[in-house]
Amino acid sequence: MTTPTTSYCFCGSQQKYADCCEPIHLATQTASTPEQLMRARYSAYAIKNAEYVYRTYASDKQAANPIKEIEDFANSCRFINLTVLNSGHQGSQGFVEFKAHYFYQNLYCELHEHSLFIKEDEQWRYLDGTIFPVADIKVARNDNCPCGSGKKYKKCHSV
Repeated sequence: MTTPTTSYCFCGSQQKYADCCEPIHLATQTASTPEQLMRARYSAYAIKNAEYVYRTYASDKQAANPIKEIEDFANSCRFINLTVLNSGHQGSQGFVEFKAHYFYQNLYCELHEHSLFIKEDEQWRYLDGTIFPVADIKVARNDNCPCGSGKKYKKCHSV
């Protein structure tokens, strides 16, 4: 898992990875809000850091989300972007509503979720979420790439 620390962060913050999610992934900083944790989790999926994603589940949810399953999902997808629609927290509870866009094989997928977070041992953890149904889009090689680049899929995000 190598990621250039000078490139922009995968979470869409418009900051360099080294100044955004990398310190959280390396545990030199902790996420100060549920949104910051959500962004770090998304970036971890994008760079295939399954161990970080696992560690950020609430303790009673970790057994149901083994590292191998997280890793298999991350490895099967090409993550495109994250859009945070709304977020907030009060006390030890918080939420983030987001849309994560990714490719799975030749499908363009959108995960639209309202996630719940809790604080455990003074750190934010992902508890669970409500997923809103969104239809996947089948993409052919010569279709315009749904990422919005204006390029053909075969020249943009096709493997």
